[in-house]
Amino acid sequence: MYRNSSIWDDLKFEFQKGNIITRLIFANVAVFLFLNLTILILKIFVGHPEWAAMVTKQFMLPADLGKFITRPWTLFTHMFAHIGLFHILFNMLWLYWLGRILSEYLGQRKILPLYILGALAGGLFYMLLFNVLPYFQQSVSTAEALGASAGVMAIVVATATLLPDYRIHLIFLGAVKLKWIALVAVVLDILGMGGGNAGGSIAHLGGAGFGYLFIKQLQSGQDWSKGVNAVIDTVIGWFVRPKGPRVHYTNTEKVKSRKQRRSRHSQQQTDNADKQKRLDEILDKISRSGYDGLTKEEKDFLFHFSKDN
Repeated sequence: MYRNSSIWDDLKFEFQKGNIITRLIFANVAVFLFLNLTILILKIFVGHPEWAAMVTKQFMLPADLGKFITRPWTLFTHMFAHIGLFHILFNMLWLYWLGRILSEYLGQRKILPLYILGALAGGLFYMLLFNVLPYFQQSVSTAEALGASAGVMAIVVATATLLPDYRIHLIFLGAVKLKWIALVAVVLDILGMGGGNAGGSIAHLGGAGFGYLFIKQLQSGQDWSKGVNAVIDTVIGWFVRPKGPRVHYTNTEKVKSRKQRRSRHSQQQTDNADKQKRLDEILDKISRSGYDGLTKEEKDFLFHFSKDN
């Protein structure tokens, strides 16, 4: 039977059933609406614009170390906070486009760690340069950053590093390789370090640098996403319990010997190592000759690997 559902129910369903990219977009939009509605209410209906500024500051990352010590949580909150409509719009579009491409090759579980670590790298790089370079000494006390740009840049550059010759179609330009898109974005941010949004450009470069290193380390066998995923899984485990009744089974028969169990565990480790080695070989081949240079078997392996991870 057909049943009407509320907008809230629809949003909750999309969040629960969607992939990590959808959830990241939902989180950013939710914070964007909260901040802008709070600012609107406090400014217009309450008449205290200073309160609105105070609320906003709780999400913004200050460059000044003295201020940061009083608001250390902003190292995380700033990566989900936007005020301007076009700021969040372009960030979410890039996250959607490039995040989907990257997840097709590396799986969903690489996206959130890359986003978080890239944004942290961007935020820390922004704080470092503002406190070290003489050019920023006059503005360090008032500079504050917000936005997902550093995390999104990490995903953009990571995708371009993994798939440099992958082409996407841009309006008025046609098919353009990812390596040129990433290069232009990085060059514009380098030039922007002396402009009005110097803090944003610096944070973008920090995120971009991390995205490049993330892929290079992955190709050498080091997966930087494992630690973040382990923490996330642990935290989720505190709040989400397995569904269904708990059943305790008592095995009355003798189980296989400890030697056999060790053998199975060793075989599983060997299989995982072989899969990782195979993935590294395919990623190296993509870097040299592009995705179109892969065989059908290699494309099938990538497809199944991304689904399993």
